[in-house]
Amino acid sequence: MRLTTKGRFAVTAMIDLALHNGHGPVALASISERQKISLSYLEQLFGKLRRRTLVESVRGPGGGYLVARPLGEITVAQIIQAVDEPIDATQCGGLENCQDDQRCMTHELWTNLNRRIQDYLAEVTLENLVAQQSGRLPSANVVHDHRRGREKISVAA
Repeated sequence: MRLTTKGRFAVTAMIDLALHNGHGPVALASISERQKISLSYLEQLFGKLRRRTLVESVRGPGGGYLVARPLGEITVAQIIQAVDEPIDATQCGGLENCQDDQRCMTHELWTNLNRRIQDYLAEVTLENLVAQQSGRLPSANVVHDHRRGREKISVAA
């Protein structure tokens, strides 16, 4: 089982967006430059993230994307699922037809692994990941903007 670049890039881009979200909308070109992810690929990913209401777009000059919900309410599992990334260690995709249209001997093992991975990713929030990254910044504070119902990151130089 492998998480593809689609899921990895979506999580990375969401962390970047959250880290820079406190200063207004973040342009995908900025994320692209910082994370070395193709702009066209980010556009595809953010279209899916927007449809799942994980991000919201702001049009016009100075436009870009904002995190649409409080960081503690967005999980890694939601981000990965939003970009249609399957998390499945089974060979059959859960259909139980792995070996000659029958359930293979290790099907239960891989199904249990899927469940554990899903449970773990559902526990890890964007807020957790931002806090991990904030330790690498000079000084970062996560504050809740009660007017807009979302987290803001303020970074002092």
